[in-house]
Order: sequence, then structure tokens, then C-alpha cells
Amino acid sequence: MKTLSIDLGPRSYDIHIAPGLLDRAGEEIKKVCPKAKRLAIVTDANVEPLYSARVEDSLEAAGFDTGLFTGPAGEGAKCATHLAALWEAMMEFGLTRTDAVVALGGGVVGDLAGFAAATILRGVDFIQIPTTLLAQVDSSVGGKVAIDLAHGKNLAGAFWQPKVVLMDPETLNTLDDKTFSDGMAEVVKYGCISDREFFDFLVSHPSRPEIMANIEHVLYTCCDIKRSVVEEDERDTGRRMILNFGHTIGHAYELAGHYEEWTHGQAVAAGMCAALRLGLDLGVMDSDDGIQALTDLLKALGLPTQIDCPWETLVKAIGLDKKSEGSDITMIFLKKMGQALPTKMSKDAVLKHLQAIYGR
Repeated sequence: MKTLSIDLGPRSYDIHIAPGLLDRAGEEIKKVCPKAKRLAIVTDANVEPLYSARVEDSLEAAGFDTGLFTGPAGEGAKCATHLAALWEAMMEFGLTRTDAVVALGGGVVGDLAGFAAATILRGVDFIQIPTTLLAQVDSSVGGKVAIDLAHGKNLAGAFWQPKVVLMDPETLNTLDDKTFSDGMAEVVKYGCISDREFFDFLVSHPSRPEIMANIEHVLYTCCDIKRSVVEEDERDTGRRMILNFGHTIGHAYELAGHYEEWTHGQAVAAGMCAALRLGLDLGVMDSDDGIQALTDLLKALGLPTQIDCPWETLVKAIGLDKKSEGSDITMIFLKKMGQALPTKMSKDAVLKHLQAIYGR
């Protein structure tokens, strides 16, 4: 089993990566939640028939009482209505402050379950068991939990670190190709912002079979990059912002598609390409080194490199971006491939250059 430790003082925790870890979830959770009697397992309609029975069996074998809470699959579940329903269900289950919440699923499940854990009874322990590539390399690590509002994505949330993250790479075998590619956008992001050697590795292994043959290396590398960033900047006020490379414009694409037309990974992929073009236009990048390589890699992985977006939606998304400070925003560019460069600038300047790029 590969293990990474996130050092956050009293909020420190481990990430475990190992095939078959679902069947050992109970014993691992018992180590970090010794006082818990009840575990509320939050999952969705896609994951529940695949993995909930195995996880419940493991938890019950370790002496826990379990309650299973299955919501609809998809971004639409990450809303105030479903959050309130989950709170009430947890109270009906008899959850107490010494018990815990287990997120079994992808990023939506992790966000919803984590926000519920952060707020129910003023906060209970939280365990992440991510089952998608995107959740394993990104959203399950770092403690960001949130729901969406009508105005945009992840606008109501908290920082609530898990007690442990349990990653079983075998769960990725049940993903369809679109969902697997969705996660690969975040994998590519890590190479872009922090590790040129890892980016080059991805360029030389641009297919699902090649990635799966090296999956533990991929998961460990991505999580290790995120570990270093989160340890330095847990609350996303400095270096952690580099993890949002491609996301500012990507969130506009998601909003334009009403969170249905474009997946998060697809939007981030096109957002990264837009950010590179914008950085080049601003003279932030040393050269166009890596732009063609990124475009070719994303295409090989089945991801879009450009998405049409109504101008008013782009303006709205930039205005609501969580990296905003008054009339300014911190955009994440690349100085060169493998080196992110946060750049504070006015929102008006960002929009002016985007107008020039897109011919608005």
C-alpha cells in the first residue's frame, strides 16, 4: 500500500492507495475514528449498486453501525435542497458528534457529504473513499467541500479535512471512457502547474490502457503535488491557487452548459488551453513552449481544447470567481510548462484580453 501523509498539525491525515482497499475500509477507519459507533455512508445511484455492499460489509465487520444514504448522480445533486435532506436523514439515523460521515463516490458525493459533515452538529469526522479518477487525484484531497448555487459552482462551502482518504484504483475499471477522460484533465493539470517531467510522461502515455498500467504512479504523483501545495496554503489564499489552473474560464463553460453539457474535466481542459493563450497574449509565458503538446495530449485523451461560451456568461463567471479580491482577480498562468505563475490583475483587463483572443 502506498501512503502519503498530509501534515496539517491537528488536522493531519493519510492518503492510502492500494488495490482491494474497499474491503479493508473498516479496519482503516477504525484506526482514525476509534470513538465512532455509527457511520453515515453517502453515495449516489451510480456507485451504490457497484460498491456500497462491499464497503458496508467491511465497516460492519469492524463493529460499526452503518446507514446508507443514496442520492441522484450528477452535479445537480450538489445543491441546498439535497444538503438539507441529507442533514435530516442523518438526524433520523441518530448520528452523534463522535460518529462520522463516509463519502463513497466521485467529486459530487465528496463535496456534498463533506459539507454535510462540516455543518451537521457543528462538525463531525469525515472519511473520503473516492471512486472516480477525478476524485482520487484531486477533489478528495485538501478539504474543500461545497455545494453549488444558482449563481455558480461551489459558492457555498467550507474547509473540512478528512480523517483519512482511501483510494482503491480497481474502482476505476468500472468508469466509462468519458468519466475516465474527465479525471485525466485534472491529472494533466498537475503536470502543467508543477512537474514538467510528469507532463512529458503523460505525453508519452496518452491512452487509458497506458495510464491504468501505471495508475498507482499517477495517483501518487498527483496527490503528492497537491499535498505540498495544501501543506503550504491550506486555506487557498496563496500558492494553493495554482490548483485552479484552467478553472476560472472552465467554470464559465460549465455554467454556460448548465452543468449538463460539459463535464468538469472537459471544461477544465478547454479552460487550460484558454489560459495558455491568454498568458501568451499577456507576455506571461516565456514562449509558446508546451501549448501544442498540451493540445495534442488533451485531444488524444478525448478532451476538448476549445468550447464556445456566451460572452455574458464568461463575464459573470469571472465576476464570481472565488479568487477575486474586489475588482481584481488572481489568474493562474504558466511561465513555462511545469511552472505555474499566479498573476493578479483587474477583471476588466482579463476581459479585455479575452475579447481580443476570441474576437468579441
